[in-house]
Amino acid sequence: MDIFFEDTERNDSAQKQTPDGYLPVVPLRGIVAYPHMVLDFEVGRAASKKAVDAALGADRKIVLLTQRDQGVKEPKEADLHRIGVLCEIRQVVRGGLGTRVIVEGLRRIRVTHLLPPEQAAYWRCECKPIANYTKNRATDVEMQAIVNSVKSELSDRARMNNGLPRELIEMLLSEEDPTQLFEGIWSNVDMNYHDRQMMLEQGALFLRLTMLFAVLRRENEILRVEAQIQSDVQQRIEQGQKEIFLREQLNAIREELGEGGFPAEDVSEPQQYLDKIEALPASEEVKAKLRKEANQLTKMPSGSQEAYVISNYLDTVLALPWGEYTQEKLDIAKAEALLDKEHYGLKRVKERVLESMSVHVMQPELTGQIICLVGPPGVGKTSIARSIAKALGRNYVRISLGGVRDEAEIRGHRKTYVGAMAGRIIEAMRQAKSMNPLILLDEIDKLSGDFKGDPAAALLEVLDSEQNAHFRDHYLEVPFDLSRVLFLTTANDPSTIPAPLYDRMDIIELNSYTREEKFHIAKEHLIRKQIKANGLKAAQIRITDAAIYDLIDYYTKEAGVRTLERRIASLCRKCAKTLLTSDAKRVTYTPETLEAALGPHKYLRDYYATEDTVGIVNGLAWTSVGGVLMPLEVLVLPGKGDIQVTGSLGDVMKESAKLAISYARFAAKKYSINTEMFKTKDLHIHAPEGAVPKDGPSAGVTMLTALISALSGIPVRHDIAMTGEITLHGRVLPIGGLVEKSMAAYKNGIRTVLIPEGNLPDLAELDETVREAIRFIPCETVETVLDTALIPPKYDTTLEPLHEDELQKLMFPPVHDAPRWKREKHSKHKPAT
Repeated sequence: MDIFFEDTERNDSAQKQTPDGYLPVVPLRGIVAYPHMVLDFEVGRAASKKAVDAALGADRKIVLLTQRDQGVKEPKEADLHRIGVLCEIRQVVRGGLGTRVIVEGLRRIRVTHLLPPEQAAYWRCECKPIANYTKNRATDVEMQAIVNSVKSELSDRARMNNGLPRELIEMLLSEEDPTQLFEGIWSNVDMNYHDRQMMLEQGALFLRLTMLFAVLRRENEILRVEAQIQSDVQQRIEQGQKEIFLREQLNAIREELGEGGFPAEDVSEPQQYLDKIEALPASEEVKAKLRKEANQLTKMPSGSQEAYVISNYLDTVLALPWGEYTQEKLDIAKAEALLDKEHYGLKRVKERVLESMSVHVMQPELTGQIICLVGPPGVGKTSIARSIAKALGRNYVRISLGGVRDEAEIRGHRKTYVGAMAGRIIEAMRQAKSMNPLILLDEIDKLSGDFKGDPAAALLEVLDSEQNAHFRDHYLEVPFDLSRVLFLTTANDPSTIPAPLYDRMDIIELNSYTREEKFHIAKEHLIRKQIKANGLKAAQIRITDAAIYDLIDYYTKEAGVRTLERRIASLCRKCAKTLLTSDAKRVTYTPETLEAALGPHKYLRDYYATEDTVGIVNGLAWTSVGGVLMPLEVLVLPGKGDIQVTGSLGDVMKESAKLAISYARFAAKKYSINTEMFKTKDLHIHAPEGAVPKDGPSAGVTMLTALISALSGIPVRHDIAMTGEITLHGRVLPIGGLVEKSMAAYKNGIRTVLIPEGNLPDLAELDETVREAIRFIPCETVETVLDTALIPPKYDTTLEPLHEDELQKLMFPPVHDAPRWKREKHSKHKPAT
């Protein structure tokens, strides 16, 4: 809103009178001006705005006349009082909501002639001045008496109405000048505009004070009557409450005397609660608490707030499945078949569930089963929980914990609070309608605490098998048995779970799906699901195996299969459109037709070395969407021994680079490296793609191999990949994510992978297809890595494959005879030097 302030300084050049001697007039509604007082009011009528503009264009003098009836929108001459105040405009504020005018009263005037807007576009008048105060005929005693009377009424007014500031009242009561007293009360005490007009028209100060005294007395009497009415109403309300209380006591006395208490229709609800409580299969502690609440309900008037709170509490507690259990399915073979039918892969999760079922058959009273599924998004953590509940014959309830900040979300609110309710655990038990459901606590790693409490701490009792048999919700105030509940939790990042909570759960890690697993999931589950969801029939659409592999390789890049399912759904929608808009009876998608349906390839194969090159090594890395090939490049440049590391490498990778350089200097003689190169040459280490942050210790062997190759000039085999952490003395330490890294090598056609010897047991978790296609060479020291990866002159780069029995010995060494890997033992599998 734009606001403009008019210049209100007096300007001699603007001292112009209207040509005919008339003054502009503004009629006021419900407002009375007074000499020597500042008044501000809003101007909304067009005639009044023109009058203000006319005054500003002349000498800023304007006459303010009060309307006899403030409800009249367009007043006539008879609607205006003839006695008003001549004022001077001090300021005009113009804005989008109207015009606000600030004036100062100069003197009283009497209008002798009025010109309406019909004759001059706005009200104008001729007037003559009147003295602000006429001669006073009262004696000093009379004047003092009326002043004291006014002060007395003003004091009563202040006592009954707290709207007046105490400092103002004290100032007015101490004022001795009658004129100042009158004007002070006029300016600060609310009065009817009719009374103000009557006092303005009266010139004698004594008579004005007398009228003011009458007005104050009348207003004070109105305030007394209002106070009396409010007091009577309050007494009647209190009396009504007292009568209700006495009637309740009387009913209680009659009941004790055996004369009957409430009528039948009044006792029905409390008695119904008592009957339900007696039939409840709960402990005596629970029943005693509920009886106490139901007995309190009988003593309360129906419809009261307290009765509503107790009724809601009893309804909540009685709705819980006290003593109700579902019949569990303990057929291990059928459960395994069901899990395999609904989910491909996830062997560790299925095995853990079948183990729990087996133990439950042996020990029916088994409690304390709390499993946490940890893995990247989209790998089936939530959906497998529903299948597990179905296989076990348990009711299934899911609780989403993402973003929960308040402890009361878990343990509930105390019922004394307005709008109190039970926590999510108790609410889930009410929904499950049994004492032995499967409750999924989804996204448990997304919990966060604030000033309201820590919900993760509240879950400690829930997920502790030694304590949850007597779980107490703040709202229930009675123990509830959670020991028969099978709790499943899911998380993406276990590092954010508090240690005490993490310690209470059996952790099962779900790795990202391999390429083969995604293929089987799409072929056996996703395609069928989307065909049904899009109203198609199996005979109307066909997606070839090669097209499925292309969907996985070039149109998705994820750990799970959510994006893959969306791509398949897109193909189904396009198929439906084709069937309806053409004569085709069936649509087949092949790698050649995918690009026309889904557009160009969204993702390309990983960049890696495709030729035997000096200073370039194919490394393996783990990401949240699976494993990738990560080549490392090293260049030797003329310089003074500086080392430059690029490619958005983290601190751990930079430390691995320092370790590799130190070991390269140590082993320089063995690989015919001139040690002076470390002083006269600069080393530049780079990891494509530069915009992607990278960190972790598993690139140690890759960096060392690239450095040795670049410094010695020996090329590196392009058909191998490697991963492993190195120590300062050349040991190769185990790493994580071997399953995903191996899948990345397999997908990109790498058939030889160098791994730490400590990761041999991890080979058992690999997909059988990957395990058969890739030759894994375990390395205990970096010498094995370098001797295998570097290509000596005139050497045939074809590696001899391991025999099946030797591979089994490497993957599953005997417990009593687990020899350390010695490069001499397998010298025939490495190139001769």
